[in-house]
Amino acid sequence: MLRLLGYFFGIGVVMFLLVAAGVFIYIGDLSKDLPDYEVLASYEPPVTTRIHSSDGQLMGEFARQRRLFIPIQAVPDRVKAAFLSAEDKNFYQHQGVDFLALARAMVTNIQNYRNDKRMIGASTITQQVAKNFLLTNDRTVDRKIKEAILSFRIEQAYSKDRILELYLNEIFFGAGAYGIAGASLTYFGKSVNELDLHEAAYLATLPKAPSNYDPFDDTEAATERRNWIIERMVENGYVTGEEAELAQAKGLGVNYRRSGSYVFAAEYFTEEARKEVIDRYGEDALYEGGLSVRTTLDPRLQDIARRSLQSALIKYDRGWGWRGAEKTIDISGDWGIPLAAQKALRDRPEWDVAAVLSVSENGADIGLRPATEVSGAVDGERKRGFIKAEGLKWAFRMRDKESNRVTAKSIDDVLKPGDVIFVEKSGEGNEYDLRQVPKVSGALVSMDPNTGRVLAMAGGFSYYESQFNRATQANRQPGSSFKPFVYAAALDNGYTPASVILDAPIKLVSGGEVWEPKNYSGGGAGPSTLRLGIERSRNLMTVRLAKDMGMRLVADYAEHFGIYDKMLPVLAMSLGSGETTVMRMVSAFSVLANGGRQIKPSIIDRVQDRYGKTIYKQDSRICEGCNASRWVGQDEPELVDTRDQILDPMTAYQITSMMEGVVLRGTATKLQALGRPIAGKTGTTNDEKDAWFVGYTPNMVTGVYIGFDRPRAMGRGSTGGELAAPVFQAFMSEALEGVAPVSFKVPDGMTIININRKTGLQADGPVGGDIIAEAFKPGTGPADTYFVIGEEVAQQRERQRAISPNAQRAVETNSGGLF
Repeated sequence: MLRLLGYFFGIGVVMFLLVAAGVFIYIGDLSKDLPDYEVLASYEPPVTTRIHSSDGQLMGEFARQRRLFIPIQAVPDRVKAAFLSAEDKNFYQHQGVDFLALARAMVTNIQNYRNDKRMIGASTITQQVAKNFLLTNDRTVDRKIKEAILSFRIEQAYSKDRILELYLNEIFFGAGAYGIAGASLTYFGKSVNELDLHEAAYLATLPKAPSNYDPFDDTEAATERRNWIIERMVENGYVTGEEAELAQAKGLGVNYRRSGSYVFAAEYFTEEARKEVIDRYGEDALYEGGLSVRTTLDPRLQDIARRSLQSALIKYDRGWGWRGAEKTIDISGDWGIPLAAQKALRDRPEWDVAAVLSVSENGADIGLRPATEVSGAVDGERKRGFIKAEGLKWAFRMRDKESNRVTAKSIDDVLKPGDVIFVEKSGEGNEYDLRQVPKVSGALVSMDPNTGRVLAMAGGFSYYESQFNRATQANRQPGSSFKPFVYAAALDNGYTPASVILDAPIKLVSGGEVWEPKNYSGGGAGPSTLRLGIERSRNLMTVRLAKDMGMRLVADYAEHFGIYDKMLPVLAMSLGSGETTVMRMVSAFSVLANGGRQIKPSIIDRVQDRYGKTIYKQDSRICEGCNASRWVGQDEPELVDTRDQILDPMTAYQITSMMEGVVLRGTATKLQALGRPIAGKTGTTNDEKDAWFVGYTPNMVTGVYIGFDRPRAMGRGSTGGELAAPVFQAFMSEALEGVAPVSFKVPDGMTIININRKTGLQADGPVGGDIIAEAFKPGTGPADTYFVIGEEVAQQRERQRAISPNAQRAVETNSGGLF
C-alpha cells in the first residue's frame, strides 16, 4: 500500500509540476503581449471644453465624450464610499485581485448556471481600470488572466487613490456622460461636492450597466439597485441606518441638464467662439482638450440685443401681412402628441407653439404645446387658450406664396383647425395674440471701441429658426453708412469740415456706360459743406468729393479700416455699393470712436488648457511695472498701447463731431431721445434693400443691419433712419441705463471756431441756428473766400461776386474743377 501510495504521490507531483510549468509558460506568453501599464502615469482622457461668458456663466460645452476631469482629492468621501460599496468594498485591502470575492462569485455562478441565470463578475476596481484603459471587453479566459496580471502590476506602480481617480474619471455613466464629474452635472445639474446621499448612490449604480438602470425607462430597477447600494454603505460603516432610511425614501431625483448653450440667447456668439477655437487649435483640442474659454460676451447686453432686434423685425413683418401657418397637424385624436413634436424657439420664450382647434367669428380656440419629458412621453394636462378676433385683425392683410397682397374676408381665411402657429400671451387669463416668424432678418453687434471686445451679438431673429449668422456671414451693401470713411479720407488729406462741395446732378460716362447717381430725396441743395453732406447723407456730394480726391485714396482707407479686403476704386463704391459685414463695419467705426487706433474685433478674452495654464490672452498691451513686488514710491504703472495709429486723432474727432450732427440735425434725429452724446450714420441702399445704422459713444459702438436674406426691396421709407436707428435706440437706452453721459474728447491742439454750417465761412454771432462750433486742425480754418469744389470756374466767379466783390482774385488762382 505504501509503495502504491508513493507511486501515485510521485505521479501527482509530476503532474502538478507539469501543469504548473504549463501555466507558467501560458502566463509567460500572455505577459509578453501585455500593453504598457506605465501609460497610466500620463493619463489625459478626452475632456469637455467649456465656453463661458465674461462674467463666468456657462455658454456651451463641446465634447466627443462629455467628461470633466476631477482629482481624487476633490471627490467627497461619501461619493467614494458609494462606488466602493457598489463595486469593490475591499479595494483598500487587496493587491489587485480580491480572491475571496472571486471564490464567492464562482459559487454563485455555478448556481446561476444551473438556474439559467446571468453570470456575475468579481472584478475589482483595479481590474476594471486595467480593462478600460489597456484591454478590450472580450469575455475570454485570456483577457481575464491578462487583466489580473496587469492589476497586480498597477497596484505595485500606483497608489490606491491614483487608481480610484483613474476609475472615477474614465467610466461611462450613460446619457453621453463620462467620469463622475460629468455624470453629476448631466444627471443632477450639480458639482460632485453638492451630491446628496441618494444621488451619489444612484450614480454608483450606472457603471454596471447604464442602460439597465435608466431613471425613466427602468425606474423600478434603478431604485432597487440604488437602495441596495445604500444598504451596503450601512454594512460597511459609511452611513447610519437613519441616513440610509431617509435616502431610500426619496425618488431618484434625476433632472437631466440639457447640453449646449446656457447663457440665454447666446447661441450665435457661442458658435463663433467654437469656430475660432477650431481655427486656433483644431477640432481635437475643442472636443477632447478640456479647454476653458472665457469670451467677451456680456449676458445682460446680449439679452437686450436679442429683444431690441426681435421687436423691430416683428414690427416690420406685421406690416407685410400674414403668410399662413407654420404647418398643419391631425387634431382628430390627442392633439398634444403631434403638437409636442413641433419646434419651439427657445430664444423667443415670449412665444408659445399652439394648434388651432376650432375657429368662429369671435376668434380661434387653440391648444398649447405640452411639456415633453426626457423619456419622450408627453404627459400632463392639455392647456388651451383663445385668440380674440381683435388680435387677428392684422393677419387679414395676407401674402400668398408669391408674396402678393391678399385681403382675407373672414377668420376662416386666416386660420383653420390643425394649423400650427406661434402665439403670445396678451394679458390676464387664457387670451393670446397671433405671431409669426419674420421673413425679414438682420443683425446687431456691440463692441468696446477701446479694446475690440465684442459685448453682444444677435445674428438673426432666432438661432433655432436659422443658424446663419448675419453679423459675421452676411455680406451686404453698407450704403451711406460707408460715407464717413470717404469723408475721413478727405479730412486726413487737406479738406476741412467747412470745405464746400456742389450738391447738384452729375452725369458720369465710363466705357460707354452712363451713371447718374441721385440723392435719396432727389434734386440737390447746391453748394454745401462736408458737414452738411454727412448730416443729410447727400450722395451727389459724396461722389464729387470722391472724384475730387481720387478713388484710389478712398479704397486705401477702406482697406486700412478693414471694411473690405480689396476694394475696387470705382466711384459707385463711395456710396457703399460694395459688400461687407456688420462686424467689419462696427470694427471700422470703433477706429473713429477710439481716436484712430487700429482695432481687431475679439470674441475670446482668454483660453486655458485642462491644467489651468493660460495659452491665449486677447489683451496684448504691455504693462511695465505691473508685476512689481512692492511699492517704493514709483509712478503708477501704465498700459502701453502698441496698436497702429491708422487715422489722425484730430481727423477721428472731426468726423465724430460731424456724425454727432447726424443725430442733432440729420437723418437720425430720433436718437436725441437718448439724452447723451451720440455719433453715428444711417445707411440705405438702392430700392431700400438694406437698412443700416452704426453709432457710438466714447465707450460703446453698436451696428444694426436689417434686410431680407435674399435681397429685395423693403418698401419706400424703409431707411436706416426708420428701421435700423430705432433698434440702436432701443438697445442703447437699456445698455447705458445708469451710465453717466460722456462727451467726446477734443484732441489737444485743435482750434474751435464758430462757422456758418451752410457756407463754411467764419461767423461772428453766438452758436445757434446755422452757426456751429467747428473743430479745425492746426494751420487750418474756415476759408476766407467762398469756394465750391466741383463747380465750373464761370459759376464760381458769378457766385463769388454775389458774396464778395473782392473774392474774384481767389477764383482766378484756383481752377476749382474736377480732376
